[in-house]
Amino acid sequence: MLAGFAADFVVLAHFAFILFVVAGGALVLRWPRLAWLHMPVVAWGAGIELIGGVCPLTPLENSLRGAAGEAGYTEGFIEHYLLPLIYPAGLTPAIGTVLGVFVLAVNAVFYAVLWRRRRRRVARSASDARPGAGD
Repeated sequence: MLAGFAADFVVLAHFAFILFVVAGGALVLRWPRLAWLHMPVVAWGAGIELIGGVCPLTPLENSLRGAAGEAGYTEGFIEHYLLPLIYPAGLTPAIGTVLGVFVLAVNAVFYAVLWRRRRRRVARSASDARPGAGD
């Protein structure tokens, strides 16, 4: 029973990780220092898709399910709603490549916005620091 709950927790953590990979750039716009955590997460998430690798959370979850005596997934909330998002049917290497490129593209937009904001702020600070700028 405990292993089943642990497996469900791993699925939730996996789903949260995927959300952070894809949309964490939006959080970085609000809290730019979060980029130090988000950028390696994006690199991992996109990289694992681009090389066709397996995230270590997947075998961990399967191992926990086996320890719980579960041969497959029962129709609970987690299995019904989250598992198809994390483990889509028919995931091919080509689709994995598309997903990896998508992750990079989405996050490139967020980081481009952040970069532009920072450039404007630096330019504004430089113009305010010039003699006679505030006169």
